[in-house]
Amino acid sequence: MKHRSPVPSNVPAPVPGLARRDWLLAACGFAGLVWGGLGRVRPAQAAQSAQTATTCPPLLQHRFERLQDEKPQDLCQYAGRVVLVVNTASFCGFTGQYRGLEALHRQHAREGLVVLGFPANNFGNQEPGSNQQIAEFCESTFGVQFPMFVKTDVVGPRTNPLFQQLAEITGDRPRWNFHKYLISRDGTTVLSYGSMVSPDNRRFRADLQRLLREGRG
Repeated sequence: MKHRSPVPSNVPAPVPGLARRDWLLAACGFAGLVWGGLGRVRPAQAAQSAQTATTCPPLLQHRFERLQDEKPQDLCQYAGRVVLVVNTASFCGFTGQYRGLEALHRQHAREGLVVLGFPANNFGNQEPGSNQQIAEFCESTFGVQFPMFVKTDVVGPRTNPLFQQLAEITGDRPRWNFHKYLISRDGTTVLSYGSMVSPDNRRFRADLQRLLREGRG
């Protein structure tokens, strides 16, 4: 069942070629079954009137450095689009989801979807590399073209402000790599999905299609 809560008004399978890390992949897959779950879906609806597409919603009022060159990027550039936020890792049993995320990006970009990847080493030490190593891995292994940002924390005392906001709004924090938050065009609805909900999951796809239709002008 889905639950709705107001957005606070004051809050701005195994990877090919990685056989040597089979033990890591197995560990991640097992832990994912325990922690990933199917996730909870909790839309957050604003009590006030919806913001226009040209207004940057509080959820996007953040700046993060781009993974490839560490140049600051303003998330307000994605205002008016449906945003999928994912915490990623290179050596996880769910790393293969990069392929599905890139497919989503290519398939629905013209409809207004943008996928944002945030590498994090919070779970199982499965993102140990440098930003450059992560960028090279994503491009060479999966041809990732959607926006990626520098390695960050998505849980714990140093959680980055976007993930802190998303957790507060949905009541759902990442429990493993490849947790997903789907944000509506105006930033008033946030849906949360656990790691085991893949990019081709039926429920996820239905929610995505609904958000892509809403507010499209």
